[in-house]
Amino acid sequence: MDAERRTDLIEGRNAVNEAMRAGRAIDKLFVSRGSGDSALGRIISRAREQGIAVVTVDRRKLDEMSVTGSHQGVIAVAAVTQYASIDDIFALAAERGEDPFVVVCDEISDVHNLGAIIRSAECAGAHGVVIPKRRSAGLTAVVDKTSAGAAEFLPVARVANIPAALDELKERGLWVYGAAAEGASGMWETDLSDGVCLVIGSEGDGLGRLVREKCDALVSIPMRGRVSSLNASAAAAILIYEVLRRRSGA
Repeated sequence: MDAERRTDLIEGRNAVNEAMRAGRAIDKLFVSRGSGDSALGRIISRAREQGIAVVTVDRRKLDEMSVTGSHQGVIAVAAVTQYASIDDIFALAAERGEDPFVVVCDEISDVHNLGAIIRSAECAGAHGVVIPKRRSAGLTAVVDKTSAGAAEFLPVARVANIPAALDELKERGLWVYGAAAEGASGMWETDLSDGVCLVIGSEGDGLGRLVREKCDALVSIPMRGRVSSLNASAAAAILIYEVLRRRSGA
């Protein structure tokens, strides 16, 4: 991991404690395996109380991540900007006088894919992106860089449960469409007007079962080549811009 990727790291027990005390948005906490230290145990307990994912790793991994060389057995990966809420996303749509357009990422773990999706969403005029707290990349420095700064302008909400968030979006009037290669509804035949939520599945497994069940329809992208699928960020970009095309009346 190079220095460019480490601008979002908080190292050392006091620094991590103060960051959590101050309410800094932290995506993940890496702690040294096998440490029975009570101070480190209190840090872990506080992190879990705040819903922060805690990952136990070998000390060598922490040494590789560390910039300072004095991590004291704990490194936090912090968000480079504060997370928004679903209310913030709807407020932006209302401010623009537009039907809400939301992109939901179901466990996108690759930082470059998440950054690219945020970039496409912002460029196409979406009002926000929703990601889960666990099993997902967060707003790290690499995501911010890959998004070309779009993460600084587009609301990104982080939620505890994606299926519950989809229920909320549906209650607030959005149609929920999941991207799936086997989707019965072709992209060109699907009504992507009005309030829309696009759900993009993880790189390896696609949409989770519960997430699929919450979708109003599964949408497929036309394929003409020998390769049967696109990566997550490419599929997201195609569908995002199809929504923009429909909204532009093209």
